[in-house]
Amino acid sequence: MSASTRRRSAWVAFAALGASSILAVAGLTPATAATRSGPAATSPLTATSAALPAAAPAAVVGTDGEYTQRFLTMYEKIKDPANGYFSAQGIPYHSVETLIVEAPDYGHETTSEAYSYWLWLEALYGQVTGDWAPLNHAWATLEAYMIPTSADQPTNSFYNASSPATYAAEYNHPSSYPSQLNSGVRSGQDPIAGELKATYGTSDVYGMHWLADVDNVYGFGATAGAGCELGPTATGSSYINTFQRGPQESVWETVPQPSCEEFKYGGRNGFLDLFTGDSSYAKQWKYTNAPDADARAVEAVYWAKQWAAAQGKSADVAATVDKASKMGDYLRYALFDKYFKTIGCTSPSCAAGTGKTSAHYLLSWYYAWGGATDTNAGWAWRIGSSHAHFGYQNPLAAWVLSTDADLIPASTTAQSDWSTSMQRQLEFYQWLQSPQGGIAGGATNSWDGAYATPPAGTPTFYGMGYTVAPVYNDPPSNQWFGMQAWGMQRVAELYYASGNAQAKAILDKWVPWVLANTTVTATSWQIPSELTWTGKPDTWNKANPGSNSGLSVAVKSYGQDVGVAGDLSRTLLFYAAKSGDTAAQAKAKALLDAVWAQNQDPLGVSAVEIRTDYQRFDDTYVAGGDGVYIPAGWTGTMPNGDAIKPGVSFQDIRSFYKADPAYSKVQAYLDGGAAPTFRYHRFWAQTAIAGAMADYDRLFGTSTPDTSAPSVPTGLAAGTVTSTTVPLTWTASTDDRAVVGYDVFRDGTLAGSATGTTFTATGLTPATAYAFTVRAKDAAGNTSAQSAPVTATTAAAPVDTTAPTVPTGLATTNVTQTSVALTWSASTDTGSGVAGYRVYRDGTLVGSPTGTSFTDSGLTAATAYSYTVIARDVAGNVSAASAPLAVTTAPVTPVGTCSVRYTTNDWSTGFTGSVRITNTGTSPITGWTLRFAFTSGQQVQQGWSAAWSQTGTAVTATNLGWNGTLAPGASTDIGFNGSHTGTNPKPTAFTVNGSACTTA
Repeated sequence: MSASTRRRSAWVAFAALGASSILAVAGLTPATAATRSGPAATSPLTATSAALPAAAPAAVVGTDGEYTQRFLTMYEKIKDPANGYFSAQGIPYHSVETLIVEAPDYGHETTSEAYSYWLWLEALYGQVTGDWAPLNHAWATLEAYMIPTSADQPTNSFYNASSPATYAAEYNHPSSYPSQLNSGVRSGQDPIAGELKATYGTSDVYGMHWLADVDNVYGFGATAGAGCELGPTATGSSYINTFQRGPQESVWETVPQPSCEEFKYGGRNGFLDLFTGDSSYAKQWKYTNAPDADARAVEAVYWAKQWAAAQGKSADVAATVDKASKMGDYLRYALFDKYFKTIGCTSPSCAAGTGKTSAHYLLSWYYAWGGATDTNAGWAWRIGSSHAHFGYQNPLAAWVLSTDADLIPASTTAQSDWSTSMQRQLEFYQWLQSPQGGIAGGATNSWDGAYATPPAGTPTFYGMGYTVAPVYNDPPSNQWFGMQAWGMQRVAELYYASGNAQAKAILDKWVPWVLANTTVTATSWQIPSELTWTGKPDTWNKANPGSNSGLSVAVKSYGQDVGVAGDLSRTLLFYAAKSGDTAAQAKAKALLDAVWAQNQDPLGVSAVEIRTDYQRFDDTYVAGGDGVYIPAGWTGTMPNGDAIKPGVSFQDIRSFYKADPAYSKVQAYLDGGAAPTFRYHRFWAQTAIAGAMADYDRLFGTSTPDTSAPSVPTGLAAGTVTSTTVPLTWTASTDDRAVVGYDVFRDGTLAGSATGTTFTATGLTPATAYAFTVRAKDAAGNTSAQSAPVTATTAAAPVDTTAPTVPTGLATTNVTQTSVALTWSASTDTGSGVAGYRVYRDGTLVGSPTGTSFTDSGLTAATAYSYTVIARDVAGNVSAASAPLAVTTAPVTPVGTCSVRYTTNDWSTGFTGSVRITNTGTSPITGWTLRFAFTSGQQVQQGWSAAWSQTGTAVTATNLGWNGTLAPGASTDIGFNGSHTGTNPKPTAFTVNGSACTTA
């Protein structure tokens, strides 16, 4: 990789940051029921329970291929705790080495990219060994530490989809920031928020934040699920962010900040006023998603699903497949313009989008969401991105999310959105492809980041303007050849999995260009490193695409980037396996053999990197040029005390680097010595090489090659049709290895896939004839011929005026002090079908589940309630209410005795309070409420591990679901951050459930 490369810059101009931009949304509360997968807060991992993944076994039966053994060797090195790829919590670091500056500015940060590559690694491990537990563990770790929990995004329920965010322009240089928030520029409507909430029963967003400080080196302490700005003493991974100030802001010019701000660090307004201008600022949380990583996660899980099915182990990965589907549902935020404006916008006053008019259907550079930390503040925001880079596209993921029955997201319009996206992405590649074969940069719907009018002659793609280096310019974002390998690997996978002719045509031009520029000898190898671009593509015309004769690419430099070599090899292997291109297969094999022979070391594989860019460690700002820009008069501090002020350098606000074991090499360079050299072990690069090794044996292994196609499915028949659906069944095919699934075609077009011998075609037009065929496929990508067709005509559209039957059998399955679990018998409906139920407590709607169970929570102990349930069908008809069910919640458990230990850590006008509650009695405490009083005006600002509230001097803390039961002798630790006016005496008395406690 080039020393100057910045591969990723997930930067945003934050949308709703201050008091003047608060969106008052009255009366919105989160739904209480969820379908498919629940919110991220239900992760099975906690900060103390995530174990370091075990290493691979020394030998696995049936995996005797040479390249498979290489994969297992790499796997063991990556998973060996002594090699340092994972933290003690089991989180993958960006790199083993700590001193590394690229997109993450420290090696022991992590990215959603690293997590997505980890999923790929474990998917391949499951394919090789049949053990799928590591894949499921990887997703659980991802869910625990990279998807913000409900506690991390607490005010989503206030989000107003009709007014998603307040506009702030982007600028071309950091010196133009902060950018003033401007409520006079209209945002469009968010068309998917409502259906996501209806589908999953929550306002939380289920997507990965892109960057985390795994060891809390910066000291912000924005710890997943535990609290905001807990400080340098906090343990566990901490959500942070960097890039936010336009395309010229390289990693060397960023100011790191926490993803949740309480103004403890930075300046008077934390770090907010470095980026956006406002009349006043509110404490808040905000997260940024890197869509290519979430799409790669879906991609990896798709292949895991195929391979597990071939092993007869579909059930082993079913839960993870379901979560990947859910992630794909929320990933659609990447398909929309930043402020949901219409596509083709060339002025800030252009039309606000309605429906899907703001969808460009490309995977853009990011989506982001945020809101107030104060749960009474009443505002939250969401934005997409107007900038699309070809290297972020993933048509394989789009295909999967629109055709695979197990991965099609549950929301109403998700399948259609992803189907459109797959086609749009392939057109994007075709539009940007040079005559030589390389793919150019991308497009934007917001020229100069401010919806400006592009210069005359700018080519367009569906109204979006061509940009040679979308998103960032230092260095140019389409200079690094790795973007070519990343993007085209997914195109090759789509071609391999589906036979898509468009994908093949793109690859047929790209592969010869790459082969001609890749050299492998007995003692060396090289692949393209940096590219240069001239000219521009033709304006896109889908009906008559241009030749792009004015666009040209040249290889500027060559090098040895082992990660890119891995992903380039994978691209060539998928292409060769489907097309039969022996030259591509041979070049991939030679490249892998060369890396294995020439680049192995005890930690994996590596190559020498000369880092001339490290001269920028001590660069200070030059007006209009490089360096860390801090506005005049702005001052602040990092958690370790590093001053933030005009004139600071990269290392001035990262003084911890001077204690790094490798820093002496940098200092010698800054003192006039030679440029330092390093051998880096990036997590993604190691897994890319390992993955290519596994791919080679799976696709071309000489010991047991699979070239036989499954038999043709027979007995295709249509069942009872409705006005919009046709159920299909067929007789299973056979294969010399195993059939992994079937593709179903409607009128010659792929309609979806199935792992079994049934499929229901949905979304059809009433009273219309359709012809269906089915083909079988195996794990090696061999496909049978299509079956004999069967024709079915959908029924006429019915008029449904009949209500469902009244739910019966309403009963409780569990009653606690604060919750009631209900169940009932399913209703029936002779028309459009039962869509779900509505649950009422004392006549008030409390939930809308789709199934026949519901848990009502947040209740008061020893209180009588009356419940009824009604059924509703797809047409909107509702049944009468069920017979009422009277329920009384459990009484408060009497407390024998209790003990409370209260300690504080004080500073100027703030403090952290730590409380330990111990049951010193002989009976369990089931549900507890702690009460005490302050005597000197102290105020609770934010707490954890309990529900905290304060009225006047009286403070109350009530258990959460996970720590409500205290066995005799058991304790629970809770805490809060508070403020004081100079004195902070301890409370003199504590009660638990009304009983006085002793103090420890």
